[in-house]
Amino acid sequence: MVYLAYLIVAVAVVLLSNKASEYVDLLDKKTKLSGAFIGGVMLSAVTSLPELFTSVSSTLMLDEPGLCIGNILGSDLFNLTILAVLILVAFRPFSQVKVAKSHIAVSIFVSLIYMVLLLNMWGVLDFNILTVNITSIIVVVLYIIGVKSMSGEDGSETAVEEEEVESSLTVKQIAIRFALVSAGIIGLSILITYITDIIATKLNLGAGLAGALFLGIATSLPELASTIALFRMRNFNIAIGNIVGSNIFNFLILSIVDVLYFGNGIYDYTDPKTVNLLVCGAIAMPVTLLMMKFKNKGMQIVAPIIVIACYAAFLII
Repeated sequence: MVYLAYLIVAVAVVLLSNKASEYVDLLDKKTKLSGAFIGGVMLSAVTSLPELFTSVSSTLMLDEPGLCIGNILGSDLFNLTILAVLILVAFRPFSQVKVAKSHIAVSIFVSLIYMVLLLNMWGVLDFNILTVNITSIIVVVLYIIGVKSMSGEDGSETAVEEEEVESSLTVKQIAIRFALVSAGIIGLSILITYITDIIATKLNLGAGLAGALFLGIATSLPELASTIALFRMRNFNIAIGNIVGSNIFNFLILSIVDVLYFGNGIYDYTDPKTVNLLVCGAIAMPVTLLMMKFKNKGMQIVAPIIVIACYAAFLII
């Protein structure tokens, strides 16, 4: 019964996240924000709402920081795997598209965050300023720089022709509906955290593995659905912006939870699966950066396979 409940809640999270994405798209058309900012900041923030509230609830309500970091690292690695699979399938049209400079920049920042987390795990960057870990402060700085690069992108090099969509809704009406949908996502995200905790106990899973599999995958379903749809429309830059923007936003979530949590610390590596996730992600992210930067046939085939192998290694080891 608990597995059915998990499935129902996960599907509901996807449906509400997709609805929230529609409202963000309408706000985009009415406010004329840049495409890079929409894909990399707004859309990624919307599809990352489940990660935000499952991480907050698993840490503050269940006192399970292992679930939180497993959720974030698992979501980010799963997102990279989604992108790798889609690029492998559509490498010919993808190889003809120039990836926005802001997406390359954000990918570099995400790679740096992985390095910072590795240094934190090794004890180099594992000390507090007041009650906040220095790692969290560095992550916030890198996120702000990344958002600034995306907001400054005018999208002129990678613009995609779109059909005009008429809507009788005003900006205020759209904002209210977006807020209501977001509230629903918050409630369901908290619920799926409790269900995951029950499943982890029932199956005797570690917090890192449970967070990566049940929370990480469930909360990444919105990114999966939206990225597949964008690849079908060949809106590759918006799809990439959604993935890399979601990943850097997910790391920001760790910093937010670290500020709110007064336990032993959010950076919990006691579960070996969490360590595996971090190492596999630290390998997969720079490889993803290479396959976005270099468009030769070999790179477009070999690099995605390496990323997919990283996720498989996490599951197997």
